[in-house]
Formats: sequence, structure tokens, C-alpha cells
Amino acid sequence: MATKHKGGFAHRLYTGDLSYDFVGRRKLWYAISGAILLICLLGVLIRGLNLSIEFRGGTEFAVPTQVNAQTVDEYREVVQQINLPDNENVRANTVGDNQVRVQTRALTAQEETEVRNILAEHAGVPSNQVTNSLIGASWGQQITERGLIGLGVFLVLVSLMIWAYFRNWKMSVAGLVALIHDLWVTVGVYALLQFTFSPASLIGMLTILGYSLYDTVVVFDKVRENTRDIGNQTRTYAQAANAAVNQVLVRSINTTIIGVLPVAALLFAGVFILGTGPLKDLGLALFVGMIAGAYSSIFIATPLLVQMKQHEPELVEHDARLARRDARRAERAERAGSGEGAEASRPGRSVIATVDGAEAVETEGFGVLTAEELRERHQPRRTTRSERRRP
Repeated sequence: MATKHKGGFAHRLYTGDLSYDFVGRRKLWYAISGAILLICLLGVLIRGLNLSIEFRGGTEFAVPTQVNAQTVDEYREVVQQINLPDNENVRANTVGDNQVRVQTRALTAQEETEVRNILAEHAGVPSNQVTNSLIGASWGQQITERGLIGLGVFLVLVSLMIWAYFRNWKMSVAGLVALIHDLWVTVGVYALLQFTFSPASLIGMLTILGYSLYDTVVVFDKVRENTRDIGNQTRTYAQAANAAVNQVLVRSINTTIIGVLPVAALLFAGVFILGTGPLKDLGLALFVGMIAGAYSSIFIATPLLVQMKQHEPELVEHDARLARRDARRAERAERAGSGEGAEASRPGRSVIATVDGAEAVETEGFGVLTAEELRERHQPRRTTRSERRRP
């Protein structure tokens, strides 16, 4: 008779009543992740990052004007019609509903005056109300260098922290691979969507590393708990690690949803309300990075850890021992279904067996005797006087 599963979805995952083989299907996850990373790489190589003026340098003009749906295109065309040399890459965006910003390459003093006058004339304001600022590319290079240094230091400290906490360098390697995956995916999404990559985006990318690390550590902590004293367990390291992933799956999903919801609101405000600015740049990095971090901790970090651990001599011997046990059980089951088992279970014959130290039971035909009936059946039978007098 089938056993009715009690409890909700999360309880069934935790108790093992419901389980999905995440570790066993690691080749599928590797293939999916590889395809995603390849698309992101092609996006960066073909489309490139839409770097903000802080990284590429240039001149920025702020023009007071009433913003409408055509404002951005109008002011971009106004500057492009001046026909300045090397001035094809003109960018414009709105700030609120009463200002537009126009960004060009670094201009000379004479070119700045010409562009300011054209913008003021188009906006219908005095030229002194149009402000401009020059941003050198060297400042963007300094930001990039500091960001890369910060990223390198963070990865080194993460490796040391994971090793010190889990006492396992393979967990450090798997965790680093997951972090690099998250960064790669986030950069690729910026290139594919052509969102402006600004200092706020860089800050967001450094922030998502903490979220990704948290998810990975939660999963690894459960893996360590399940695989403690694995040599005395009746399951392999891969099975114990897969059970850990299933046990924390609902927690990871809930944590990610709770974290992503306010970030999604932040991204929505930056894209559809403000239209530009640090909220938009920061929101996309956090939104993509948090989802990628939850994905990598389950589908990349843990399967990669199991793949590296399975080559250890102790685990190889443990897996071989369990395989021999399963083979013996299969052989006994095959015998039970063959003629030997039929002969033993034929009506009129008795089979006495002890299973895992439990009290012996006796089966005759298709009936099962209780322990008390079994003792009575095997006690020596006493003969009566009348039976002894019979010839």
C-alpha cells in the first residue's frame, strides 16, 4: 500500500520524500551555464560595454528645459548637426522633468562655447544657464583600477575565509568559480541590454559578490553537515551533497525572492520613472547578480565540489564498498525470483530468517507466523502415555 506523504513541499524536500538529482545532472547544468557565458562573452565582444562619461571621458552639458517624449532625440540631433570632428557618439538623457544632459567627447574651449550657445538657443534660455563640465578619462581609469584591485582582494579574502571555515580548499575553488560566473553574467547582461556601465554599476557588481557568497556558504554548510562521517553512512558523498541542496532549495528561493523584490522596485524606478542615473545602473547589477548568485550556488558550486571530491581515495573506496553492497542485494533479489526462491517458498516448507538482528520469523506458503507461534512450533513435542503404549 502506498504511503501518503505528509507535510508541504519544503518539508518533503527536507525529509527526502521528494528529491531532485541536481548533482547527478551536473553535465546538463554545465552545458546551460557554458551557453549563457558564451552569449555574455559574445555580447561584450560584439556590442561592447556602454561606458559612462566617467570611464571614457568627455564634456557634459546640463540644459534646463521642459522634458517630453522627444526631448532626448531633439537635443542629440541639435549637437550632431554642428558637425564637429569625431562627434558621432553624442548621448543625451533626462534628469527629472526639467533638465536634459548632453554628453560629447572632450571639447576644446571654442567648441564648448559653440555647443553651449546652440543648446541654449534650442532651449530658449540664456547661454549662461547652460552649464558644462569636463571629465577626464584618467579619472575613469583610476576607478577601474581601484575596482579591479578591490575585486582581487575580495576574491583572495573569500578564498581564505571559506578555507578557514570549512577546512576544505576544494570548497574555496568551487565558491570562486561561482563568483566569477556571477560577475561574468552581470557584465554580459550590461553589454546585451546596452545599459550604461557607470561607477554605480561597478559598486553594484562588488555588492552582489556578498549575496552570491552567502548563498554558496549556506549550501556548503549543509553539505558539510550531511557528509560528516561519510565513511559510516550508507550513501555516497554525491547523494549526501544532493540531499543538502534539496534541503536548502526552498530557503535559497525564498531568500532570493525577498532580496530581489526591493531591487526590482529600485530598477523599475530607475528605468521607467527617472530614466537614467545611479538607481538604474545600480539596480540592474543587483537584480542580475542576485539571481545569478542563487543559481550558481545550486547548479555550479555544489556539483563542481562533488566532482572534485569524488576523486579522493577514501571516497573512491567508500563508493566502491557501497556498489559491492548493492550488487550483493541485487544478486539476492535475483535469486529470490529464480527457482531457488520458489523452492524455498513452496507450501509445506518453512523458511527461518533473521533480518538486521530482528527476531526470527517463519513463513509457510503465503502465511506469516508471529514470534509466539514460531516458538511454539519449534519447541520439542511431548508424547502422551497412550501414544507410548501404541505398538
